[in-house]
Parts: sequence; C-alpha cells; structure tokens
Amino acid sequence: MNYKYNNPIIFERADPWVYKHTDGYYYFTGSVPGYREIEIIRAKKLNDLEKGERATIWKAHKEGIMSQLIWAPEIHFLAGKWYIYFAASDDANIRDKNHHHRMFVLECQDKNPLKGCWSEKGQVKTQQESFSLDATVFEASQKLYYVWAQKEPAIPGNSNLYLSEMENPWTLKGINKLLTIPSYDWEKVGFSVNEGPAVIIRNGKVIITYSAGATDENYAIGLLWAEEKADLLDGYSWHKISEPVFKSSEKNKLYGPGHNSFTTSEDGSEDVIIYHARPEKNKKGDPLNNPNRHAMAQIFSWDKTGLPIFGEPVANQLNKSIHKKTGNVYKK
Repeated sequence: MNYKYNNPIIFERADPWVYKHTDGYYYFTGSVPGYREIEIIRAKKLNDLEKGERATIWKAHKEGIMSQLIWAPEIHFLAGKWYIYFAASDDANIRDKNHHHRMFVLECQDKNPLKGCWSEKGQVKTQQESFSLDATVFEASQKLYYVWAQKEPAIPGNSNLYLSEMENPWTLKGINKLLTIPSYDWEKVGFSVNEGPAVIIRNGKVIITYSAGATDENYAIGLLWAEEKADLLDGYSWHKISEPVFKSSEKNKLYGPGHNSFTTSEDGSEDVIIYHARPEKNKKGDPLNNPNRHAMAQIFSWDKTGLPIFGEPVANQLNKSIHKKTGNVYKK
C-alpha cells in the first residue's frame, strides 16, 4: 500500500520518537515547548497523532538535576514494562560541566502508559560525569544496548556518540565504546555535534542514524553501520558514511531535518522515518528557543547493499494547516 502522510504529523514537537506497539497503537514522545514535562500521544494511524489521545505523565522537579530543559524523551517497551529515556538539567541558562544535561529513566508496569503510574529509576551513569543526552536503546543478539551523545573534555567539540551494553534498562555494564566524533565539515557547522542516535536493524546490519551541526537549517542526518553478527563493542566493526544521508530541501522548503526515529506503516509493509524539520530557516536567536520544529513522517527504501535511501524531505502534504494552540500558519 502506498501511504501518504499529512505532514506535519504533529506540530511543534522536536526530537520526535514513535514506537509502534503490539496493541496496534503508535506511541509518540517528543520535546514539549517550554521543556518542563513529558507527554505521550497515541493513535492507531500516524495521520491521527495530532488529534490523538494525550497525557502528561511526568513533570519537571521544582529544583535539582531534573528541573530544567527536559529534552528528547523516548518511549520503549522492554521485558514487559514501559520505559522512557530523557535528558534533563538543573539550570536553564548556565551550561557548563556542572550545570548541563544528564540522562534519566522512567518506568511503568501498567498496560496503558498514558494512564499508568511512572516511577523514576534515576540517572543512567556513564564512565564519565559530563554533558550527556539523547539516549536510545536497542536489542541485538539477545543483548540490550544503549547509545547516547556525550561530551569528552579531551576531544574538541560538543558531543560524540557512545555505545554500551546494559545490565538492565537503567544500568550500563562494561566499557563505554566511542563510536564517532564530529569529523566532517558538515558535522561542525555552528556546533561540532554528533547526537540524536536512532537504530534500525535490517538486512543483517545494525544501522545508526545521528544528527549533526547546529539545530537550525544546518542540522542534518548522518549514518553508521555494522554487521549484525559483528562485535558491536569493537570500534572496527563500525563504518561511517562521509556525507549526510538526509539534509535540508530548498525545493520543498523543509530545513534542518534531524533527530529521527524509525517505525513502519500501518500494515507493516513500509519502513518510515520520523524526523523533525522547520518550514523556514531560523531568522534570529537561539534556534532551540524557536518552536517551529514539527514532526514529519516519510516512507523510505533500501539500496542493493542493504542501506537506507531516505531521499529528500518531502513537501508538506497539506496546502495549509493551522496550529490551533498558537495560530501559526504552516504553508506548503
């Protein structure tokens, strides 16, 4: 079936994460403007998420390490329980080695995560106490892995990607393997960043997409891959593509595609990339404070080597959409 998605599928939600569960629902999480809460949205069709069932399941603490800048929550279902991975800070303005993001986990044992009780499992501790965020998890060869972005003071730049095996859904074990640093020019425009990893396993390969550069129109998606049966904690198992695999489209007026996730179409026949993009270039100020990053959905294909072909960000499927909360007009 040839699916068409009414992009944006959700307005003003950066860092979009979609998890398709066995109950037939798509579960959506993303960074909520204001960065003070975690919200789950669900619907049985991607096109219905904007008007789907919503629930705020957690709010930032009044003070302390989980009180500010709640970024990039991801919902996962592991070993019969729901988990949400997110990053948080203790200060909205100061961003140094002491006041910046760390990574945390919530757990829910109820069947319906929108109505269930969520408990805090605490900070995910890495081998170095430094700026860290954008964690995701995946299972391969019956092992659970954690991939995230973190700053290493000895390496120039803002963040690199790391990989670790997990003892359980909130605890790392063994080594923290450095996967990639911002090494190409396109990864260092504005900021030297590798962040926002997402994993898809297809064609005998473990494929990690990631985002790089400043979060304005320069944001773009890169790609790493390893053979599924390889030792994933051996750096030599991984291959990095030198050019971005998904970037801004002047033709379709979509800018800064990034921080993606993966799902499948409603019947499971097509692979879908979920990503955020802007309908215009950032005009002034910190792009992180500009809420016009919207969640998009796009079917993609595969090449003969087993790697994804994302193509170009597709034009908005709606001639005109009005965001009821803000009155912002999103034009094709």
